[in-house]
This record gives sequence, C-alpha cells and structure tokens, in this order.
Amino acid sequence: MRLRLIPDDTNINFFKYASVTFGGSIVLLVISTILFFTMGLNFGIDFRGGTTIRTESSTAIDVGEYRAALAPLNMGDVSITEVFDPTFGEDKHVSMIRIQAQDGEESITPEAVQTVEDALKAVDPAITFPSVESVGPKVSGELIQTAVLSVLAAIAAIVFYIWLRFEWQFAVGAVVALAHDVGLTIGLFALFQIKFDLAIIAALLTIVGYSINDTVVVFDRARENLRKYKTMPLIDVLNKSANETLSRTMMTSGTTLIALIALLTLGGDVIRGFVFAITWGIIVGTYSSIYIAKNIVLMLGVKRDWSKPDANAGTRFADIDA
Repeated sequence: MRLRLIPDDTNINFFKYASVTFGGSIVLLVISTILFFTMGLNFGIDFRGGTTIRTESSTAIDVGEYRAALAPLNMGDVSITEVFDPTFGEDKHVSMIRIQAQDGEESITPEAVQTVEDALKAVDPAITFPSVESVGPKVSGELIQTAVLSVLAAIAAIVFYIWLRFEWQFAVGAVVALAHDVGLTIGLFALFQIKFDLAIIAALLTIVGYSINDTVVVFDRARENLRKYKTMPLIDVLNKSANETLSRTMMTSGTTLIALIALLTLGGDVIRGFVFAITWGIIVGTYSSIYIAKNIVLMLGVKRDWSKPDANAGTRFADIDA
C-alpha cells in the first residue's frame, strides 16, 4: 500500500490564476529590489569587520551568561560560540566572541576590549584571553564580493546544465525561478533586518540547489509528456506534468520542512538565521517550480520532438510515482 498525499486523478489548473501568482511574484520581486537598495542588508561581522576574542577557562562555558554580561555594553552585533575539539582536556573550555566594528573604526578599541574582558571576568574569574584578532573593512569587502560571485557562479553552472539537458526555453525558466527565489529571500532579510552573514550565503546556495531540483523534476516530466502527447496544447502538457509530480514535490518539501521547523524552534540563536533562510527558500522554491518556471516556458514556447515515430516512445518512466 503506497502513501500518496495527492490523489492520482488530481487535475489542478496552475495557470488559471496566472495573473495573481505570476504577476504577484513580479510585484514582490520589485518590492524586494527596492527594499534592498533603500533599507539595505543588516550585515554581520563577516561582512562589516570587527574583532574576535578567544577565551579559555577551566570551568564550563555558559553562553547565556556571557551574552548577558556583554549586553549592557551596547557593543552592537555580538556573536558567542563555544569551540569543541577532541584534543581539549576536560578542564579546557574555549569560546570565540566576535564583536562588530564600531562606527568609524576598523575594529573595537583596546579600551573597549578591556571592558569586554572585565565584564567576562566578573562572570568567570578563571577566564583568560589567549588572542584578540581584528578583521578590517577591506577583508569584509572582499568577502562580500566572493559571496556574490559564488552565488552567481552556482546559478550559471545550473543554467548551463539545464541548457544542455533541455531546450533553451527551460534554461530561461530555471534562471528566472532561481532569481525569484534568491531575490525574495534577500528582500525578506532587508525588510526584517535579519543578520546577513556567511551562513546566509551558504543558505542561499542551498536554496538554489533545492529549487533547481524541484524545477528539473517538473521539466523532466514535461519533456516526456511533450513526446507522448504530440498534439496536446503546451499549456495542458505543463499542467499535466506539474500534477503528475505534485505528490513527489509535496512529500519532499513537507518532510524537509518538518526537520527545519524543529531546528527553527529548538536550534537556538546561533543557527536560527541560517535555518530561517533555508525554510523560506524551500517554500518559495517549491512555489517557483510550479508557478514561475512553467510560466516562462509557456511564454517562450517549446519546439516539439517529432523525431520518434511512436507516439508512446520515450515515456517508459512517465507512469512511475514521483
């Protein structure tokens, strides 16, 4: 007995409200662009520069107490992480404290560092500070450039793959869907001023991969159906392909979201931004695979494959549950 979230005879017309779904996405993408250029992103220490203080102690580290001790200092963005290493002894507890660069400065001043150390010593008298390192705005600017290039390179490689495997119209549909997903994610981060750091770049790359996976599944079924139903209108072929893969799409997205929601609620502040980005990305990625990529293919049109005389040729996988 097979578990199916979507009945076999499902026949949803995904193009019925195209003016709302596709048009609404264009409006949201424009709003996201405006938010990006007007409000900007709340860059974290990775992109803004700052100071990293390494601490060691013979007593266990309480990140909550450390954060509470530093909160009254109003140092801005402060990241505290405990470092785990199998080579550490039982009496060696290490943490990394990263503090954003203050206005007009490349890093926090020695006086501010001393204030931080005094605040932490009040919490843990056994604490020591083996190293203090600073990252200036030049290095941070290079990180931003590298991050942007990495996302663009990933999208370019994916488009090249789609172009080779399918017709060029599918590649255009895929890149528009990817731009939609990344653009809406960045717009959301700009709107709510959620901290944007290197972990979010990793999340964006994950979103790109997840979104294109969903899109390829729909495109692959559409290619098979174009060969099978040679006289069926393109809009009906794309609708049929989306309905046939809908069960697989909902199952994959649903099970992934269950794990992500657990991490989002129970994972803590350290990974919350990263998990939130992926959660949102999976939602918009699934949406764009159904409502964005197919619309672009329909607008551009696709040349039918007339090379196979048998109307059923090339469809031996068409009836397999996805």
